[in-house]
Amino acid sequence: MAPTTGPRTARSSARERWLRLVDDTTESVVPRGRSELASRALNFTLAFLALLVLSPLLLLIALAVKVSSRGPVFYSQTRVGIDRRWNRAPAPEGVTRRGFDLGGGVFTIHKFRTMCVNAEHLSGAVWAAREDPRVTAVGRFLRQYRLDELPQLFNVLQGDMNIVGPRPERPSIFSELRHRIPSYDSRQRVKPGITGLAQVNQQYDQSLDDVRNKLKYDLEYLRRQSVWEDIRIMLKTVPVMLFRKGGW
Repeated sequence: MAPTTGPRTARSSARERWLRLVDDTTESVVPRGRSELASRALNFTLAFLALLVLSPLLLLIALAVKVSSRGPVFYSQTRVGIDRRWNRAPAPEGVTRRGFDLGGGVFTIHKFRTMCVNAEHLSGAVWAAREDPRVTAVGRFLRQYRLDELPQLFNVLQGDMNIVGPRPERPSIFSELRHRIPSYDSRQRVKPGITGLAQVNQQYDQSLDDVRNKLKYDLEYLRRQSVWEDIRIMLKTVPVMLFRKGGW
């Protein structure tokens, strides 16, 4: 019998190539080239328009956070951003360009507060959990629909983030992960984002294996990044938010 050919075989072959590609996280990834000016213009314009359109919703969320629990409306935290030195020539032996290599430039990220004040004072940073007792009632609702991330549109205006890109991590967590997961620091070769290929394909991290799986998507985004890829991921983010996919 002759082998079956046609669209189904083509789809299978494409999926096999995809799985082989995302499974390789040991190879150094060079981001696909694109116009930094065009990317900046797109991200600034979309973030500005989104803030204008969503301003009534942002005010309602801020009010709900304020009246539902003690503490500030916003939660700010230091995160590791893009590493603009990754493709520079290595420094001569004995010469140190940085006092301490954090893996990228640091910046302050903004979110709506979803936890009780000083929630990590005793527990420290822990993996996300469905029934986290530290999360407020309003905060649980915001997390389900990813609405707590909306203030990061201001980070996009400031130029620290893009709308699409790998999610930024805290310096302490990033330092641990890049020593435990090969090529983890490669994701810092582009600006971090509010959403990304990993976010539309997986839920919140609950283990080191979840981080490894998300890294595969992050590295694939680096290979494929473009304006059209960003728009595609933005459109896929809408049902993720509306139907609470992967959020709790």
